[in-house]
Amino acid sequence: MGDPHGFLKIKRKKTEYRPVCERILDFQDVTILRPEEISKTQASRCMDCGTPFCHYGCPVGNYIPEWNDLLYKGQWEKAFDLLQATNNLPEITGRLCPAPCEYSCVLGINDDPVTIRENELSIIEHAFQTNYIKANPPKQRTGKKVAIIGSGPAGLACADQLNKAGHYVTVFEKFNKPGGILRYGVPDFKLEKWILDRRLTLLKEEGIEFKTGINVGVDYPAKKLLKDFDAICLTGGSRVPRDLKIEGRELNGIHFAMDYLIQSNMRISGERSFSAEELIDAKNKKVLVIGGGDTGSDCVGVAHRQGANCVVQIELLPQPPAGRTEQYPWPKYPMILKTTSSHEEGGKRYWSILTKRFNGENGKVKSVTCIRVDFSERDAKGNPVMKEIPGTQFLIEADLIILALGFLHPEHKWLIEDLNLELDERGNVKTDSNYKTSMDKVFCAGDMHRGQSLVVWAISEGRKAAYNIDKFLMGKSELPVI
Repeated sequence: MGDPHGFLKIKRKKTEYRPVCERILDFQDVTILRPEEISKTQASRCMDCGTPFCHYGCPVGNYIPEWNDLLYKGQWEKAFDLLQATNNLPEITGRLCPAPCEYSCVLGINDDPVTIRENELSIIEHAFQTNYIKANPPKQRTGKKVAIIGSGPAGLACADQLNKAGHYVTVFEKFNKPGGILRYGVPDFKLEKWILDRRLTLLKEEGIEFKTGINVGVDYPAKKLLKDFDAICLTGGSRVPRDLKIEGRELNGIHFAMDYLIQSNMRISGERSFSAEELIDAKNKKVLVIGGGDTGSDCVGVAHRQGANCVVQIELLPQPPAGRTEQYPWPKYPMILKTTSSHEEGGKRYWSILTKRFNGENGKVKSVTCIRVDFSERDAKGNPVMKEIPGTQFLIEADLIILALGFLHPEHKWLIEDLNLELDERGNVKTDSNYKTSMDKVFCAGDMHRGQSLVVWAISEGRKAAYNIDKFLMGKSELPVI
């Protein structure tokens, strides 16, 4: 390393955010991109460790110590060359990834880990700003045609890799614009859409064709898909939400998180307007978000910006610990308390809360009956047992309720059913170790195959599927396996 003692002299610099009073008035990025000199200094903290466990934590196998060293030395172009060798969307992971690599950082054993994610972001943004990134279409084409169904991170990564291999790649997207969950599910304050469009423009210039507004299986029959393409990769995500089927669920004012986020993003971009009956808006409302994960956090941030009177978020499970426990030793990714930028903007959070009943008047939700629960007891197998605590029932007033309870599996109707694909026990598309489904020449990757997961896992799956598709088409592949 350029400075083997950097970690002894430099402390980790936390992410900087715009002031809360300013950022809740718009949907622009909440973070402040740090100066390049700070990134170089932070990169010096990357230790000359014997075994870099950051690789263990990174699903795409980023060359983290190597490009940190190059960043520290100011060799930006070489750092970018290493970064793009393993990651098709570093400007996305640099903003959205929860950085499992940082939890596996050797320095993190007894100090604050290296700012790997922000260092990655600095490298890719420098490459764009200096025009080092240019379209590089393949010099030869194989003549093989591949269809990618879904334009989220798995689909984009898969398409990019297969295009690099020289195949003709067509990406189908049912919405009017490509990007999938990156465009419609992630709020602009976490990912402004010009960042996504910048990458999509590059992919188009390199020869990838995007066909939007086409719901494959409905607008484009499965039989025609099999006839028109030499290989197909399904990357449609996991879109069936988990519901909360309790008394009062039929009341107006209760919505799924993804419906809320998609509508918000469409309104901000001007893509679509909504009637008063369709509109999901938090302005002047008491908002309750049920579900304590990242999607719930995004809904909290949107509600703040829409002018909610108050925002409450509840979670069934107990509050996670602030630091590692014996159950999650280094270098495992720990289940610890996360406080996002949206949480810092206001509202309240409660844990160990069971939702019992939705209450309403004239067909509209007005409150929720809840009760506190305890998980301290264990069953014979050692699993926690949930028990309601007598005498702890209470009401939360709310006239807008967002269900952010995760997702069950991909949509089965139409495409999956028409292809008669085999499913696993969770309802995801089942594949072999080569990402091939039960149908010849049909592959699957991302959340549709893996189940609801991280953006970096989607990219990893897309890349691995691309390698196997290329091998299927050509008999061998020079694409990276990971």
